[in-house]
Amino acid sequence: MQFPPISYGVLIRRYKRFLADILLPNGEQITIHCPNTGAMTGCANEGDRVWFSTSDNPKRKYAHTWELTETQAGHFICVNTQRANELVGEALQQKWIAELVEFDEILPEVKYGVENSRVDFLLRKPPLAECFVEVKSTTLLTENGLGMFPDAKTERGQKHLRELTNLAEQGKQAVIFFAILHTGIERFEVAKQIDPKYAELFELAQKAGVQALAYLAEVECCEGKPVAMRLTQAVSL
Repeated sequence: MQFPPISYGVLIRRYKRFLADILLPNGEQITIHCPNTGAMTGCANEGDRVWFSTSDNPKRKYAHTWELTETQAGHFICVNTQRANELVGEALQQKWIAELVEFDEILPEVKYGVENSRVDFLLRKPPLAECFVEVKSTTLLTENGLGMFPDAKTERGQKHLRELTNLAEQGKQAVIFFAILHTGIERFEVAKQIDPKYAELFELAQKAGVQALAYLAEVECCEGKPVAMRLTQAVSL
């Protein structure tokens, strides 16, 4: 997945969930849009380098969008949650995800379930095979390379696990896919201490037959600037 042309500044603060102030190399301070409503624990520390894209849409109040954080430890974190689906969608098209290579048709954002949900991807292999895939962007690094999801209590995430569990109990193929978008993460666990209910539902989903996958991503740079990101390898749960 290629990033759009991006520039950088130094993070001053993130606030009101959707906004961040950064300092550009020329000394100018600007406000950019933050496309991540989560806690962003460890992803928004003052002094980190922020990489942002710029829109030419004149109707936008804030022309710039926060794409990645480059931490002072040298790690890249993709904080734009829309990129997770774009990354996984490309990997599905290119058949890079070994567990899902059999499916030929990839349909994004399809309504499903009993709680008025939309699945990130519905995969099909004619004539009858189907697979429902929910993608979760994972950016929380705790210690010793351990990544976790979620980084805050998530009712939406709980709902998705209930939906997938219901599908699996009907005999349908269902997948929860953790896209690990922090280059400092080497291992993965569900964050029981952050959202015990999510952890409980995750365990029930697995028992019902929901398949859990977690894949690392790497960021490709050219002359120090991030230009692309791709999934690399699966990690055990």
